[in-house]
Amino acid sequence: MKSTGGVMEWLVPCLFVGTMSWIIWHMPAFLLDWIPYDSVSLRDQVEAIYAISDITPNLSGVFGGYIDIIDVIALLASPVLAIVGARGVVAANMEFVGAGMIDRIALFFGRVTMMMIAIMTLVMLYEVFMRYILERPTEWANEMTLWFASFVFLISGFYAMQQRTHIRIFLLYDVVPRWLQRVFDTISVTLIVMFAFFLVFGSYKQVFVNKLYRWELYGSAFNPPIPATLQPMILVVITLVALQAVLNLISDWNKEPEVHTDEPDAEEIEMLKRAVGQD
Repeated sequence: MKSTGGVMEWLVPCLFVGTMSWIIWHMPAFLLDWIPYDSVSLRDQVEAIYAISDITPNLSGVFGGYIDIIDVIALLASPVLAIVGARGVVAANMEFVGAGMIDRIALFFGRVTMMMIAIMTLVMLYEVFMRYILERPTEWANEMTLWFASFVFLISGFYAMQQRTHIRIFLLYDVVPRWLQRVFDTISVTLIVMFAFFLVFGSYKQVFVNKLYRWELYGSAFNPPIPATLQPMILVVITLVALQAVLNLISDWNKEPEVHTDEPDAEEIEMLKRAVGQD
């Protein structure tokens, strides 16, 4: 079995977090260049927001608009890093790998959440140092930590579905024959897909028009675009969760029936031994 924890397993997710963070922070540039605004006042509002948040105001737009060369590099690098990370991710001893590319993407996103947790920890340590040692608290650390934590919570749901670690009650499931278990699985996945469909269908306009399109801000001193980014992310993640649930159903269709108990079986014991480095 391949060993985990290599340099690339740290570097690629960190670079992905960096490029996606840049794209999200500079999203108003993409909105202004790619999406027509019918309202002049709304366009002026988004332009004003971008003028304040632009990290590279001295760079001119590569297409004569607002998108600069760093924005283009980040936009092109993000999917490349996601593909490289998904293809090269090495599953830990206790992780479920799966056979499809979506499974590997979920594994890669699991690594991304790990890097985001590490970044959150560094931000909080920096804030503690600035607040209690230098007595110069920041205006951005609390909101940034909240922002990252929200993304971690959402993306972890996709990873948990792929790993089959979501909460399941097996009291009735274990005592029925395998054909009826497949019926239960199909009903469960159907409900997940229906929930995802109606959530996206019912809130699409509210999320993408009233939040993302207007680039709604948080309203604090740091004023990050938390409403404009998290609500669309909810719809994206619930769609990925529904897709992963369907793939899980197909992948597990021919599996032998499992009996779930509180006692670890021989396979779980071996996985625990490998996880702690024992043969």
